Amino acid sequence: MRTAKEIALIGVFTALLIGGQLALYQVAGVEIVTVLLLSFSYYFGLRTGLFVANAFSILRCLLFGFFPTVIILYLVYYNLFVLVFALLGKKFERKLTLKIHIMLIVVACLMTMLFTALDNVITPLYYGYTLEAAKAYALMSLTAVVPQTICAAVTVLLILPVLLRIYRAMKLGKNNPRKKAVHDRENESEDDLNDDV
Repeated sequence: MRTAKEIALIGVFTALLIGGQLALYQVAGVEIVTVLLLSFSYYFGLRTGLFVANAFSILRCLLFGFFPTVIILYLVYYNLFVLVFALLGKKFERKLTLKIHIMLIVVACLMTMLFTALDNVITPLYYGYTLEAAKAYALMSLTAVVPQTICAAVTVLLILPVLLRIYRAMKLGKNNPRKKAVHDRENESEDDLNDDV
């Protein structure tokens, strides 16, 4: 950790994820975790995103119970999720053009489907389901994956631009203009000293 500000940011964002999941868990197929973690990973990067994803994956068990398959699923999926969106954020320099926004929506939908696909593999393997039971489990998951995918598309479409504007307005993250100005002044001072020598 670099600063107390970064630690606080991780704590606040982990709490937002848990609060968002807790607020919406009774509504089938509706969730806000995807857009929140996507925006955070895209804007703040891999290291910070991984801290948040792992804290969320473990701490949510205090509310919803410690189920081995859920812990495995969350630790695998959300770390992969953060990796994908942090790399995209780095590649696109945390910008959000129309083309990038559409691509992020598509990737978020694919990742939402991947969550269900991973669950359809992890749970039957862990509990030793028969092939028929595993097929039935996968078939039942379709009732959840369709609305979750639609929800991911809608929330990333509508909420992602707002969250990224908030992060920029608060001057949070790596491209903070105030941090850049201080860094530039420090470099100028070093250049002045080097010129005198």
